[in-house]
Amino acid sequence: MKHTVQMETEQGRKALVISLCGELDHHSAGKLREEIDAELEKHGFGFCILDMSGVSFMDSSGLGVILGRYRLVTEHGGTLAVRNPNKTVDRILKMSGIYSIVEVKK
Repeated sequence: MKHTVQMETEQGRKALVISLCGELDHHSAGKLREEIDAELEKHGFGFCILDMSGVSFMDSSGLGVILGRYRLVTEHGGTLAVRNPNKTVDRILKMSGIYSIVEVKK
């Protein structure tokens, strides 16, 4: 899974935006988890947005990546949001109940 990292200002605060592209499954989850954690360490844990617009497939391993980053960010006093999930990914996120704890931006 490929990703890009950029800093944006959203709602008056600095946000770390990680744009994901490709399949978020058990093959890519471990490496992606490490890479996102490294970016969070580098840029801080304040406000992180996972832009899902480029994710073509996601399984339960992808949910684990999101939940793990949520836990990590919130333990450091930050906030995690998911942005632009496609229809299929949005359905998986809704069914999992993840929207009850993670903010979604469409």
